[in-house]
Amino acid sequence: MILTSFWSNPLVETAGYFSVVILCLIVSMVIFEIVTKYKNWEEIKSGNIAVALATGGKIFGVCNIFRYSIEKHNSFLEMVGWGLFGFTLLIIAYWLFEFLTPRFNVDKEIEKDNRSVGFISLILSVGLSFVIGASIS
Repeated sequence: MILTSFWSNPLVETAGYFSVVILCLIVSMVIFEIVTKYKNWEEIKSGNIAVALATGGKIFGVCNIFRYSIEKHNSFLEMVGWGLFGFTLLIIAYWLFEFLTPRFNVDKEIEKDNRSVGFISLILSVGLSFVIGASIS
């Protein structure tokens, strides 16, 4: 009984969700590092604004998807499962962005610090995270 009340304490629940989402965010950033042809953190360290914009959009997008997942699910497993599904959709959207822009290579343009492409990448990640999040059931 005491153990049950401990786990249902709002502070403990918040810390649990926070910890799980941080872990999922780290995993998603590693996967994005693999998916993109440039090294995100090296480019950001060297001052590449386009990469910072694109990466910031991905971070916001992943966190926003998990926000919806936390709001709509009661168990950690459901929350993580739907959050990871939403993240997978975000990766597919990134590939579609690359596919639907045949006149230029998105990864190469972002690596060259084309801030317009980086900004559009940010907007796509953020905007689609709201659509994905709203559709999580």
